[in-house]
Amino acid sequence: MKLYNTLTRKKEEFIPLREGRVGMYVCGPTVYDFFHIGNARPFIVFDVLRRFLEYKGYQVTYVQNFTDVDDKIINRAAEENTSMEEVSERFIKEYFADADRLGIKRATVHPKATEHIDEIIGIIEKLEEKGLAYRAEDGVYFDTSKFPGYGKLSRQSLEDLNAGARVEIDENKKNPSDFALWKKQKPGEPAWDSPWGKGRPGWHIECSAMSTKYLGQTIDIHAGGQDLIFPHHENEIAQSEGANGKAFARYWLHNGFITIDDEKMSKSLGNFFTIRDISRDYDLEIIRFFMLSAHYRNPVNFSRQMLEQAKNGLTRLYNAKRDLEYAAHNAKAGDMTMEEQAKKAELEVYRKRFEEAMEDDLNTADALAVVFELVRDLNTGIKQGVSAAFAQWALGFLMELAGVLGLLSRQEEKLDEDIQKLVEDRERARAQKNWALADKIRDDLKERGIIIEDTSQGVKWKRVIR
Repeated sequence: MKLYNTLTRKKEEFIPLREGRVGMYVCGPTVYDFFHIGNARPFIVFDVLRRFLEYKGYQVTYVQNFTDVDDKIINRAAEENTSMEEVSERFIKEYFADADRLGIKRATVHPKATEHIDEIIGIIEKLEEKGLAYRAEDGVYFDTSKFPGYGKLSRQSLEDLNAGARVEIDENKKNPSDFALWKKQKPGEPAWDSPWGKGRPGWHIECSAMSTKYLGQTIDIHAGGQDLIFPHHENEIAQSEGANGKAFARYWLHNGFITIDDEKMSKSLGNFFTIRDISRDYDLEIIRFFMLSAHYRNPVNFSRQMLEQAKNGLTRLYNAKRDLEYAAHNAKAGDMTMEEQAKKAELEVYRKRFEEAMEDDLNTADALAVVFELVRDLNTGIKQGVSAAFAQWALGFLMELAGVLGLLSRQEEKLDEDIQKLVEDRERARAQKNWALADKIRDDLKERGIIIEDTSQGVKWKRVIR
């Protein structure tokens, strides 16, 4: 497998530190609100990378943190006249509610920053001992001038950064590019005891402490959105490698940005959408399908038209799944015919092509295209009639590949009793050639989100995906 490494700006063969095992750290949300469509992209695409590595037989330790102490959380708590803990715990629960509906697997560990204060203090003490950190009036800072590799991930020179290109001037800092490791307590803020007085950690040091605790001093893959390259991931490298003297992460992966109707997403433009907002109009599996329809490093444009296209594509896959389920249940029992055995061997080429696409820097767009080609090939066979054994195998094959992408996981509901009765009433009306009644029942069912299809194999139904 080859992955594009942001650190080297090229595709590299993926070779884990330990054979058969992978350690992955993916930056999680700051829990002060529902997460937005931009946040959802890394959560989805790196969930797929994890799934594919597991599919290939790796044992993956997947760590995704929660930043549960931050200015935004503190400010929200003040606005609501509640505690930081109440705000963060509420939105951690809301994160899981939305993530579950997006098909995102739970991480091996979901650490919280506030539960790792001791580890954070330990790293800062190491940095201070090595002369890489200094005390200031408002806290402790990392001295970027003492770390020779600073800027290597974002490809920015320290001189440019200190000229004020992307950092704010702060009189407490020795250099404009220096960043906070520990912030002294301000009135009304939560705080923890430390060698530097009461305070709280800076944002960047939290991830270094949590990744080191659960994955060791050097990890295989560190991933997140492109917006995190600088300063967050750059600062993680500096403090982690400064403290431990070892490479922090071997492969750095970053997904591209999302625009909304060809414009940058922002609250001021009124085009800022949370996943919870979108879920009111669309099944969230459609969002997942949409995200996987493009290569993760490419920018994507989010629009209602694109979501409708994604909905149509996902509906095609669910229809194929239902057709195979119907064939597996209703076709003639028995072993596969010789022709079906030959067809099965022929269809294995789709597995090879699917894996090749995924191994080429997680090209989910090409992998999805392979799944659609498989569906088209299977549909032809189903129409000609197949054995139950072949249909069962084909269904398993489709679900295997879709499962790597985290698609088609929704369990089809059984028809409610009243809907089932309407389907049976329609069948009786058709048998009695009462076409007007049969059409009326069909239209009534459509109003309730049930589409009836009359096929040569009998009546089939499907629920409409919103």
